[in-house]
Amino acid sequence: LLGAIAVGGFAAAVLLFAAVSYLAVRLLRASVNEATAPRALVMATRQLSARPAYAVVQISALAVGLLALVLLVLLRTDLIASWRNATPPDAPNRFVINVQPEQADAFQQTLRQAGVEAYDWYPMIRGRLVTINGNTVRPEDFAEDRSQRLVEREFNLSNTATLPPHNPVVQGRWTEDEADAVSVESGLAEQLGLKLGDRLGFDIAGQITEGRITSLRKVDWGSMRVNFFVVFPQAVVPDVPVTYISAFQAPKDNAQFDNTLVRDYPNITNVDMSQTIAQVQRVLGQVISAIEFLFAFTLAAGLVVLLSAITATRGEREREFAILRAVGASSGLLRQVQRIELLGVGLLAGFLASVVAVIVGWALARYAFQFAWTASPLVPIAGSLAGAVLALMAGWWGLRSVLRTPVVETLRKATV
Repeated sequence: LLGAIAVGGFAAAVLLFAAVSYLAVRLLRASVNEATAPRALVMATRQLSARPAYAVVQISALAVGLLALVLLVLLRTDLIASWRNATPPDAPNRFVINVQPEQADAFQQTLRQAGVEAYDWYPMIRGRLVTINGNTVRPEDFAEDRSQRLVEREFNLSNTATLPPHNPVVQGRWTEDEADAVSVESGLAEQLGLKLGDRLGFDIAGQITEGRITSLRKVDWGSMRVNFFVVFPQAVVPDVPVTYISAFQAPKDNAQFDNTLVRDYPNITNVDMSQTIAQVQRVLGQVISAIEFLFAFTLAAGLVVLLSAITATRGEREREFAILRAVGASSGLLRQVQRIELLGVGLLAGFLASVVAVIVGWALARYAFQFAWTASPLVPIAGSLAGAVLALMAGWWGLRSVLRTPVVETLRKATV
C-alpha cells in the first residue's frame, strides 16, 4: 500500500510539474518586454518558447529529481529532528503498573530515594463501557471496525480532581470533584459519536458507575506520559477497585533501581521503554538509509532525463547558433543565452520541487509523525538555487560542443 501511494504521489507530482512548467513557458514570452529587456534574456525566452515540449520535459525531470533531494534533506534534518524534539529529553522512559493501594506511599518513597522527583502518578480502574444515555452498547451498533473494537474491550479509566497539565480541555469545562461527571478524550468522543452531556455507564468489577460528559480533553498519545480515554474528575471514586500506574525517567543506576523494585514490589509490572525507543531509532535509521538510496536514484534518473532532453536539441541549437554567429552574434552573448535558459529551467524546477516537498513534509509530520511542523522559508530559495546549479552543470555537459563547432562546418552539415 505504501509503495502504491509513493508511486501515485510521484506520478501526480510529474503531472503537476508538467502542467505548471507548460503554463510558465507559455507565459514567459509574453512577460518579457523585448524592447527594454536585455538582449540575452530576450533570446533565451525565445529559445524556451520555441521548444515548449522539450522545456516541459527538462523542467519536469529536474523537478522530480529535486523533489527527491529536498524531501531527503527535510526528512534527515527538519522532520526527524522535530519528531525527536517532540519528546522532551526528560520524558518518562519507564512505566510501572499494578501498584497496589497499600504499596502506594512506599513506592513513591522508593522513587524519591532513587532521585526521581518528577513522575506521573494516577489511579487506574478497569471498566467496560456498557451504556450510552441509558442504551446498551453493542458492537454492531457501530459501523467502523475501530469503534467496534473499542466498545468490545475494557478501558483503563482513572480519577483525579486536578486536570492533568498535558491534557488541555477543548470542549466543556473541568468539573473538579463533581461526583456525576466524566471527562473523555476528544478522539474517542469523535470515534464513538459522543458529545457533552451524554451519560456513560461503565461496568467496573460488576458494578455500574455512571457519569455525564462535562469535558473533552486533547491527549497527545506520543508524549510518553500517562494518559487515559476517560477520567473521573474527582479525587476518589467510591466502591471501585483501583491500582496505580506511574511513569518516570529511570535513574542512571538502572540495575540497582530495578533490583530494588523486583525485591520490594514483586507484583508490579515494570515496562522499560528506553529499549523500545532505541529500537525505533534504529529502525528509523534503516528506513532513512533506504530512502536515501531511492531518492539518490530518483535524482540521478531526473538528471539523465534532463541531459537527454538537452542533448536531443543539440543539433538544432548548433544550427541556430551558427546562423546567429554568422550574422554577428558573439560567442559571449550566445553563452549568456544558454546560461539564462538553463537558469530559468533550474530555478523553476527547484521552486516547484521545494513547494511540493514542503507540502509532502507537512503531510508526513501531520499524519505520519503526528506533530506540528513549520517549514523554513529558506527551503524554496535553497531548492531553486540547487536547481539552477544542477541545470547549469547538466547543460554545460550536454551543450559544451555547441559553440566550439566552427560556423562553416555547422552550416555545411546543415546544407548536406
